[in-house]
Amino acid sequence: MDKQTVIVLDFGGQYNQLIARRVRECNVYCEVLPFHTPIERIRAYNPVGIIFTGGPADVFDDNSPKADPAIFTLGVPVLGICYGLQYMCQAFGGQVYSAPVREYGKTGIWYDARCPLFDDVESPAFCWMSHTNQVKTVPNGFEIVAHTADCPVAAMQDPVRRMYGVQFHPEVMHTKNGEKMLHNFLYKVCGCTGDWTMSGYAQAQVAEIRKKVGDGKVLLALSGGVDSSVAAALLSRAVGDQLTCIFVDTGMMRKNEGDEVQAAFEDSGMQFIRVNAEARFLEKLKGVDDPERKRKIIGEEFIRVFEAEAKKLGRVDFLVQGTIYPDIIESGLGDAAVIKSHHNVGGLPNYVDFKEIIEPLRPLFKDEVRALGRELGLPEYLVTRQPFPGPGLAIRVIGEITKEKLEILREADAVVREEIAGCGVDANQYFAVLTNVRSVGVMGDARTYDYMVAVRAVSTTDFMTADYCKIPYETLDKISSRLVNEVQHINRVVYDITSKPPATIEWE
Repeated sequence: MDKQTVIVLDFGGQYNQLIARRVRECNVYCEVLPFHTPIERIRAYNPVGIIFTGGPADVFDDNSPKADPAIFTLGVPVLGICYGLQYMCQAFGGQVYSAPVREYGKTGIWYDARCPLFDDVESPAFCWMSHTNQVKTVPNGFEIVAHTADCPVAAMQDPVRRMYGVQFHPEVMHTKNGEKMLHNFLYKVCGCTGDWTMSGYAQAQVAEIRKKVGDGKVLLALSGGVDSSVAAALLSRAVGDQLTCIFVDTGMMRKNEGDEVQAAFEDSGMQFIRVNAEARFLEKLKGVDDPERKRKIIGEEFIRVFEAEAKKLGRVDFLVQGTIYPDIIESGLGDAAVIKSHHNVGGLPNYVDFKEIIEPLRPLFKDEVRALGRELGLPEYLVTRQPFPGPGLAIRVIGEITKEKLEILREADAVVREEIAGCGVDANQYFAVLTNVRSVGVMGDARTYDYMVAVRAVSTTDFMTADYCKIPYETLDKISSRLVNEVQHINRVVYDITSKPPATIEWE
């Protein structure tokens, strides 16, 4: 797809993927690259703009992350955020110091309307600060265009070289009009035209897939979730009956889910095959309690099942997966930490018996995938379905996986989803987790020693960040009562009130 591109250069901050998400929301394509990306690779993108992210380092430390200085010679606008501002300041000869007063959280700020970032932005207002260090002296050619009570240089600009920096975080919702500021940078400074749309993406992908596949046969890993369903619709449009969808029932699906997936797809016009592989997966997972090992084992077994099914079908050239951008990020991007290996990214074995793996959703965030699904005409109940991890309930059973634990969790999860769905709370994902904790309880005047179940419910738009939902106590009370009374081997229920970050949405 011929499109304008903005590069988000990652210096290790916690909001870095959120910056990328906000840029995409402005209909501008962007990619996140490590701060040490060679200048030749950045130049090859022909970017219309570059954004430096925040980060935890002190910019004046010898080992602090620094980009190739040639990045300032590309002739494109640059926006530095938090650490990115400080790095830009130092690179152009300004001074950064450890401020006598730190700023964390919601902070009053005054903007200079002469700066294009703040065009049509209310002032004074509130922004979100998170810093100890700050700019002491701006470089030659720069001017101060925002301040707070304790931070004289809350933003600076050099309009001639089109260099801009802000000490606060415009990407978070706590900064009033923060999205407007990013929009101003993209459209008023970088000259973006807004050519990143899902209709354009669908057309480009269909053409690219047809060219790549030719007359080859394609196998798609269909889970019935949003990502694989959208990938199936896209491939079906591109190659028609050259596509076969394989649904592997690992035995780790939610209650009745295997039958629901089969009912949704077997009469859809796509070639659909269901493989019941519960025994195979349970055998491979026996005695394994480490979550990374679980994911990698499941990733390898998925591939081996597909290879076996492919041989039954004759020649199959391509494997399709519903990998999306957050999967790539959380599995480790450049020097970024591996949060968790997604089974279809970090969990893949080294050898795969297919000509190529096709991942048509790889550049997309979750809400972009949903928009693409609507563009392709998928029914709303599939497009809005709750995300379900590829490894399934295997990563919602903490510790070793057994058939008994899976049955307990299946029943518990069904109760949790039924009650939260009907309580009127705007939750995007909610489920039960069977912890590895057993505790003493009492039922019918007798001692019990059974499992503790955790309930998780979050609200999010992009699944890169998420807030826990404030479920009414009445609903939590009903969930607890039903779990203890209706599901065997549960005697304690807790509610997870941790947001992402610092937690992830899933427990493993």
